[in-house]
Amino acid sequence: MLPACLHVIGEDVAERLDIVPAPFRVLVTHRPRYGCRSCEGIVVQATAPARLIEGGIPTEATVAQVLVSKYADHLPFYRQTQIYARQVVHLDHSTLADWVWRAGFLLRPVHERLLGT
Repeated sequence: MLPACLHVIGEDVAERLDIVPAPFRVLVTHRPRYGCRSCEGIVVQATAPARLIEGGIPTEATVAQVLVSKYADHLPFYRQTQIYARQVVHLDHSTLADWVWRAGFLLRPVHERLLGT
């Protein structure tokens, strides 16, 4: 406890740079199916949300991370697979290449619009 005669006259502030690595997480989508007991064979279910890569596991953010790592940070796919393996996510570099190819195909209209063609 400080004596009552002391008062604050200022403070020193120190800043430190810290990093929190981006962890992978699994997004789970639940789509219940409903059936009518009196109507034989009638089953309804909500449509699945659209995916950037149909049938694939990556989200848009994952594909964007791979693209930025490849083209902005100049990390080859084999290094990216090593980085992901440290987080217990095992991806082959050919899978990453496929994601980049598909993203390039889907981004082609944006590229053409930017070029004005």
